[in-house]
Amino acid sequence: MSKLTTEDRDEIPKDKYALPEKRKYPIEDKAHARNAKARAAQQEKAGNLSKADRKRVDAAADKVLDED
Repeated sequence: MSKLTTEDRDEIPKDKYALPEKRKYPIEDKAHARNAKARAAQQEKAGNLSKADRKRVDAAADKVLDED
């Protein structure tokens, strides 16, 4: 995965993030959705993300992963 510049990241619509109000966990495609789920689980385990937010990330990512 390539690194995004701040400008490129700002161009991603809010609806392409699992936590849009924080602009965290991009889920613009299936690869990003899988990564978002993994990172959210890590952050919850580390105590940096609430269980409720991890569930929100999982739910949003699952919608992308279920698309055909």
